[in-house]
Amino acid sequence: MFYEITAIYTIMDDTLKAMRHQEDSRRTFSDAEVLTTALVASRFFSGHLNRARLFLQQTGLMPHMISESRFNRRWHALSHQFLTIFEHLGYSLKQQNQSQQYLLDSFPLEVCDNIRIRRCRLLQGEDYRGYCAAKRRYFYGLRVHVVTTGEGVPVELAFLPGEANDSRGLSVLSLELPQGSAVFMDAGYTDYQAEDDALEAEGLRLSVGRKKNSTRRDQWGEHWYKKMTRHRIETVFSEITSWFPKRIHAVTLEGFLLKATMFVFAFALSKAFI
Repeated sequence: MFYEITAIYTIMDDTLKAMRHQEDSRRTFSDAEVLTTALVASRFFSGHLNRARLFLQQTGLMPHMISESRFNRRWHALSHQFLTIFEHLGYSLKQQNQSQQYLLDSFPLEVCDNIRIRRCRLLQGEDYRGYCAAKRRYFYGLRVHVVTTGEGVPVELAFLPGEANDSRGLSVLSLELPQGSAVFMDAGYTDYQAEDDALEAEGLRLSVGRKKNSTRRDQWGEHWYKKMTRHRIETVFSEITSWFPKRIHAVTLEGFLLKATMFVFAFALSKAFI
């Protein structure tokens, strides 16, 4: 645990320095420590920031820990830098991915139980009521689209309302992948025009699992290969969601999305570097 915390801090500090990030020299608690605390909360304390604060202070890892209110202000103020760091990490992992294989899928992220939809303050509207076919149940919240390497390390993610179908994920993800890469995904992402455009403009091969009634049906061998390759991401999602608490506590939607991103980022760090 202490080794992982040290590694997370080193990565955050080195990345901020590489980005030439400037902060007030009079501060006794650096921005790298703020980001590290948030990631430690996601990794070991189910996203509970205050527990992570107290642990790091009491163990002496961060003796100059700031108060809870100041920490929350600093953490939200660094949201842009955090997202930039995630993009840099994703770019680095893409360059190191020799197989040039990527996996794309989505998983539901519930904001509240269905019975509490009318009292939900973070989200309002039927756009956020979605259906998870894998669990055969409805949910109220967001759908998280994640691109991972073939080894299951997240490199891109995007959030859409729960009602949105998977094919819309192709329009919100940047898919800035090396030319010649192959992205494996299930039949929900079927969009023939997007497949043709990606292949022609960027040299990306969108390998979508075909349905039986598809106009571009696969041969048996290709269908089997796509299915076995894409199956890895199901294990990845099980690992990521196991880090999530039963409910993510947040006062605003921005805070909710930031916490959710922190979980995915912490998982990527642990999977790739620690």
